[in-house]
Parts: sequence; structure tokens; C-alpha cells
Amino acid sequence: MSTNLAKICKRVFLHQRKCHPLTTAFYCTKISAPDNELQIEYHLDGSVVVVSLNRPKARNAISKNLLSKMATGLEKIKFDNNLRAVIIRSAVPNIFCAGADLKERAKMPMEEVGPFVSGLRQCITEIANLPMPTIVALDGTAVGGGLELALACDIRVAADKASMGLVETKLAIIPGGGGTQRLARLVGPSRAKELCFTARVVGGVEAERIGLVNHVVEQNDTGDAAYQRAFTLAEEIAPQGPVALKMAKLAINRGIEVDLESGLQFEQTCYAQVIPTKDRIEGLTAFKEKRLPRYKGH
Repeated sequence: MSTNLAKICKRVFLHQRKCHPLTTAFYCTKISAPDNELQIEYHLDGSVVVVSLNRPKARNAISKNLLSKMATGLEKIKFDNNLRAVIIRSAVPNIFCAGADLKERAKMPMEEVGPFVSGLRQCITEIANLPMPTIVALDGTAVGGGLELALACDIRVAADKASMGLVETKLAIIPGGGGTQRLARLVGPSRAKELCFTARVVGGVEAERIGLVNHVVEQNDTGDAAYQRAFTLAEEIAPQGPVALKMAKLAINRGIEVDLESGLQFEQTCYAQVIPTKDRIEGLTAFKEKRLPRYKGH
């Protein structure tokens, strides 16, 4: 096993040992940005965090301000060792995210466009690199950068009435937030090319059929069926060992990028990180005593 891969495992393991003061022991705590464009709520004794986009007048389009709030929020979340799952959703009915704020982009000097797209790509990459499992709830439209954000999550849940697509070629540009790469890895290069070339938007049912989302659910009267399903998934994840969740995610993410033999070696390195944890002993003890384990994330 290479020294670099071992260092990556160790780095993720050390990250989970740092707890940010936002973490709370209460059932649900809400923390919002001053302008309320980004809402952060902690649930289930701080083991699940829900990040909600909230720019109703702009259909949750990603502006420079929202991008800054997202980057700040992600920086706090990734060091929280009590978290088992992150849910990203929209607080605005019928829309997840309309992508970049094109009205703002139209007024942006040409020399600012590149840095903004680079910042957006980096923010989406930060979502993909969060050490804990991430779930996105698509209860409405997700196009352009909105879908790219969703592609960066581990699990995607969509309502049947939701719609999604990488529509950038309509504007004579291409996806700039990782969409060309992550979409192809999910649905295959040929299908990804078709979707990008045609700028096609697909519904929730079709998205599940082609492997773009994990689950599709019938939309409910309150318009949050995907979120409800996402929260149920988070409840399933929450009882598991936090360190084990991080190492399992890391092993899968890194392993699919290399050949099988290298992937197996990487799995071994990740497994080595859970052996000295108190959580592993707690799991064995709880099994022996026929009770639920009480994991602490170390």
C-alpha cells in the first residue's frame, strides 16, 4: 500500500476527531446565515445535519454570496465528528437549484467569470469530499450547477415530479462544476454525452431508470417527499459507527478510481483505521451484551 494512500486514510480519520462547536446535543438546532439564504439544522442529537438552500426569488440560483455561505458552512460541517449524515435540500417549493445566477453572471466582468466557476467547482468538490455520507433531496428542478451539486452527493433521492439536466450547451458553454465527469461515472459516458449534447431535462422516474438517482418517490401534498425519504435514509445511517462510515466511504470512493488489487489494498488501509477505535470495542461489547451500541466517533 502506498504511503500517500495511508496518509489520506489517516487524514480523514483525524478530521473526524475534531468537533466544531456548532454541534449540539439537542434534537434539532437551526443555524441560518444572516441573510437566510442558507439554513443549517441539526437533528437526532446532532448526528444528522440538514443544509437548505433558500433563495426563493432567484430559484436558489448560486450567487457569489450563496457560494460563500456554502463554503463557510461546509468548512464547519466537515470537522464535526458527531455527524453521521448530511442532507442537502431546498427550502423553496418546486425548485432545488437553477444553477449559477445568470443575472449576476451577465453583469460580471469577463475576468471574474473564470474565478467564480473555479470557486463553484471547488465548493462542489468539497461536498464530494465530505468525509461523512451525503444525501441530496430533489423535490423540484435541478439544472446546470444545481444538478452538479446533486451529482457530488453519495445518494440522490428525487420526487417523481422533479426534473433535472445539464443544460449548459443551450448557452454555448459546458458544465463547469464537475458535471461532465460525475454524470459519466454515474450513467456511463455514452448516455452522459447524449444528455449534455441535447441539454435534455429528465423527470424523476427516468432519472432512476438510467441510474442518475438512487430512489424516486411520489410527490406528496407538502412538496417534500424526497426530503422525507432522504431523512428516513439518514435515520438508517445514524446508528452506525461514525469512523466506520467515513472509512467505508473513503474506501469506495478511492477504490473505484484504481484497479481491483489496488482497491483491495486501500480497503485494508482504511480497515486499519477502525481497529484501534473505542467504537469497535463498543460494537463488539454491545453485540455480546445484546444491546444497542453507543458510538462516540473515536
